This record gives sequence, C-alpha cells and structure tokens, in this order.
Amino acid sequence: MEASKKLSRRGFIGTSAATAASLTILPSQVVGGLGHQPPSDKLRIAGIGVGGKGQVNLRNMNSENIVALCDIDWNYAAKTFNQYPAAKRFMDYRVMLEEMHKDIDAVMIATPDHTHAVAALAAMQLGKHVYVQKPLTHTVYESRVLLEASRKYKVVTQMGNEGHSNPAVADVCELIWSGAIGEVNQVEAWTDRPIWPQGLTRPNQGMWLPESINWDLFIGPAPMRPYHSAYHPWNWRGWWDFGTGALGDMACHVLDVVFSALKLGHPVAVEASSSTFNNESAPNTSLIRYNFPARQNVGKFKMPAVDVTWYDGGLLPARPNTLPDGMELGQGKNGIIFHGTKGKLVCGNYGSNYKLLPEDKYAKLAKPPKTLRRVEGSHEMDWVRACKESAENRVLPLSNFEYACPLNEMVVMGNLAVRMQGLKKKLNWDGENMNFTNLSEDDKISVATGIPGAEPKRMELNARQFAAELVRTSYRKGWDLKI
Repeated sequence: MEASKKLSRRGFIGTSAATAASLTILPSQVVGGLGHQPPSDKLRIAGIGVGGKGQVNLRNMNSENIVALCDIDWNYAAKTFNQYPAAKRFMDYRVMLEEMHKDIDAVMIATPDHTHAVAALAAMQLGKHVYVQKPLTHTVYESRVLLEASRKYKVVTQMGNEGHSNPAVADVCELIWSGAIGEVNQVEAWTDRPIWPQGLTRPNQGMWLPESINWDLFIGPAPMRPYHSAYHPWNWRGWWDFGTGALGDMACHVLDVVFSALKLGHPVAVEASSSTFNNESAPNTSLIRYNFPARQNVGKFKMPAVDVTWYDGGLLPARPNTLPDGMELGQGKNGIIFHGTKGKLVCGNYGSNYKLLPEDKYAKLAKPPKTLRRVEGSHEMDWVRACKESAENRVLPLSNFEYACPLNEMVVMGNLAVRMQGLKKKLNWDGENMNFTNLSEDDKISVATGIPGAEPKRMELNARQFAAELVRTSYRKGWDLKI
C-alpha cells in the first residue's frame, strides 16, 4: 500500500479527535436536531439540601448541568453526591455561592424550613434563579421578604409544590369559575399528616455528633441546641424552631387548588384548636379555621366571603351525604370539599380525582373551555424552561413567588393561631401589616415550655410580643435576612 494511503493508529486517533472537536461547535439547532442538547444550552444548577427531597428535584432536572452540591450531612447526601460525581461538594452554601457564583445560573433549595429564606435570598442577591421547596418559608415575614427580593432581582422563582403544575388544578379552577357548583362559601381540607413525631418535649441531653454533620450549619438562624437524632435528618418537621408541622408540610399541597380556584389572599381572621402541645413541638392533631373576605369576581362568577377549615392528624370533615357509598373521599388520605350553593366538588391534592356531587346532576356536564396554561413536562423543568428564556419573552412558571409567597403566608400564619389558641378567641388578622389587630397590651398567653419533665412548665407572656416573634422570628447572631 502506498504511504499516502496508509493511516496509522495515531493518525486515526488524531483525526477522530479533531472531528469530535468540530462537532462541539455545531449550531444548536443542528445538535438539537440530532436529539442532543449542546452544553451551552444547559442550565448550570447548584443544589442546597440534597439528601432528601432535593435529590428528587435534582433528578427531575438532571438533563441540565448539576455543577455543585451542598449539604450539612455528607453521609445523608452521599447517594446524591455519587449520582453527580463531577459536581463540587460543599457544606456551607455561603462558601459555595462565594466560590462558584460565576459558574452557577440557578439554585435548588430543599433544606429544613427554617433555612429556606436565608439561602434563597443569598442566591437571588447574586442574580441566581431559585427553586425552593415547600413550605417556601418558616414565617410570614420571610415570605414577604422573598417576594420583595424576587421583584428586585428579577430572577425566575418557583416553589416546590410540584402538583401545582398538574393539569387538574386548572380543570378544577375552570369548573368552579364556570359556576358549575354555584358560589363557594365554605371549604374543608384535610391530611393524614403528621407521619413524623410531634407533640414532643426537648430531649434531656444531647448526643455525640457524627463527623459527617456540621451542626452549626444545620441550626443556622435558629437558637443553638445540642445535636440529637430527634431533629435530624427527617424529624425536624415537628419542631417549631426548624419546621412548620403538618400544616406547613402539607397545606402548600392540599390548599393549593383552593387558593388558586378561589383566588384567596390574606385571611381576615383565624382560630384554632388542637391536641396538647408546647412551645417546642407542633401538636399531633389540629383544626384551623380561616375567614376570607369577598374577592373580585372571575368574569360573571362571584367570589363571596368564604371559610376554609383545615383538619390534620386524623381529624376529618363530615362525609357528604351525596357521596356514593364505597366512593373514596378525596384521594389517599388528603382531600378537599368545595361547598357550593348548587353542589359540591370533592378532590384530592392539586385537584386530583375530582368529582362533582350529586353525580346524577352533573353526569352530562360538559367541561368548560380551557383558559389556563397547562404545563408540558415536570414542575421542575417548567422552571428550567423559564430560566433559559429571555426576560422580555419569558413565560413564568406557575408557582413563581408572586403566587407562592401569598399562598405560603396563608399557610404558615395558620400556625400562629395554633400557637396562640390559649387566648381562646378568634384572632383578627391584618395581612398587609402582618399583625393581629385585636390584641391589647394587657393580653397574656400561657405557653408550655416543653422542657423535659413530668409536667411541662408554663410561662405567662405578653400576647402581642409573642405574636410579633412568631411573625418575624429573631435570628441567631451572624444570620440575617436583609435585601
């Protein structure tokens, strides 16, 4: 064979490498046509809190570049770390953002509730888009700050109430707005949660801290306490300093379709009752009643004043007598009943498995025209899509902070009523100013401390001051929430 026609192994490899290199600069439409996404079109995402729900969220975004992972417990996060070996690893999100801010476009946050706001604000202040698990924040005030920040920094936001992108939410909204069940003046909603311990007193003593955990970073803005497995990795939900109990965990799911369909905003009053609890941990069962004023009509559909009642821990509303025997109420162990002047709508989370009652009355009812956007793909990827769009052409994801912050405020302020039920009266709420208007300087509230012992000790507190602290929790030194 002539030398000019011979191709050595080294020459073949060199030629192949040059060819491969040339392919990486093909126009994106060409690469896309081949079924591939060019690296330049991928969002660079960092995850904060990746051992639990964050792992699921990242999996639903893994078509993108997962460039950094942060968790205070590297053993708990090990599975996620192994799934993304090229991602840089951190314990402190502040260090991650400082070192990698030029290499990050967007941040997914799935830490315990009490650190959502500080992490999200830090990311937004660097111009990063944020996806934050539900409940969006630990307190009413934190929700208000994140809404203001999202407007100031003009980033794409999404709360992780993933079912809000379920088309059934839009179906239920359109059915109610069509007037099918008449005006809605009462709603009942429930969950089987908690499925973690609640109604607890603080452990008598701490435990040896595993080397994999940075406990100071777990505590974050909360008051310091010794490490104990009663708090981490999953049971933090039942402790007031870290979580928001069954209401905070589940109402952003269950009440989502209620908030959407009835266009709720701030309640004007709230009251609650519950099983025994203390100032450390949420109760095992609770019943909360929100009163909302009349709202603006949707077309010809009127929005009168409405009461929304929440049940958890096994409490349930009365079964409608028009629900056929043997038919499930809600879906699973969660559900909603919309009581209208013409009929009822019963459904599960996010409008799933919805039914109009009585069935024979609605058997031939045609679905109303579709007026709301339906999401194609996952809740997470709808956020990714919006992050990639230019600001002038952007279609925001459905649970962006303009929607999610007011929803979250409504949810977590219900815990104010739970914790202040010792006053034994309905509390009038001024949503704009985030305070109760019918508390006087003389109102005292008796609070069980939750300190270990046979009988919880009680403190007499000024009710106004106690409420103000619940609305805007004091942060540990070194932590703040300043825009």
